[in-house]
Amino acid sequence: MSGSSKHEFFEGCHDAIPICLGYIAVSFAFGIEASKIGMTTFQAAITSLLNVTSAGQFSALDVIARNGSFIELAILQFIINLRYMLMSTALSQKLSSSVGTMKRLAISYGVTDEIFALSVLRKGELKPPYSYGLIVTSVFGWVFGTVLGAFSGQIMPQRLISCLGLAIYGMFIAIIIPDTRTSKAVLGTVVSAMALSSIFTYVPVIAEHISSGFRIIIITVIVAAAAAYFAPIKEDEGGDVA
Repeated sequence: MSGSSKHEFFEGCHDAIPICLGYIAVSFAFGIEASKIGMTTFQAAITSLLNVTSAGQFSALDVIARNGSFIELAILQFIINLRYMLMSTALSQKLSSSVGTMKRLAISYGVTDEIFALSVLRKGELKPPYSYGLIVTSVFGWVFGTVLGAFSGQIMPQRLISCLGLAIYGMFIAIIIPDTRTSKAVLGTVVSAMALSSIFTYVPVIAEHISSGFRIIIITVIVAAAAAYFAPIKEDEGGDVA
């Protein structure tokens, strides 16, 4: 590795430290939830290492716990993580044409919301070593937090585990609340999703015949399609993201 590549790599590691710390807190909650359904610490750690997606992993736990089908799990993950395809497409525009397929695949492995934000805002071309630094540091935090959570879930009292398990809900609320205050479209989307989720969960006929995984799939598709139709983002509102 050349001197410039090392500099890019360590700069990526440095910039990802805040992400790493945040991931430890969130993945700790995932580890606890994983232990609650009977997953071992090793299984939870491998899940985090191979997925690196908070919403996808948390939604998968219920499917795994009730022995849901692989088809349900695959569709659920596809819908929830579909945004990463768009992010990867945007990031590919910042890579030099000389960057090969294997390096692009390595970068795509670590495309998360936070890593995407740092990558897309970086001035100039995106260098693979910088992305590797972001990924190594961030994924370390994600897996390390998962291990801590899964191990703690096996030794801590059940009452404390239940309390800590609420952390993920706090994270999602913290993500959506600021935008709902400034955007009526986001507020309408959130309220619609909550209303549909309540209907699918508490209406007896629907709740009995549709599993939780397919509920998420259906609600996500309906709400996303409605939001795109009624509140599309115009070209001049998109800014210079890429």
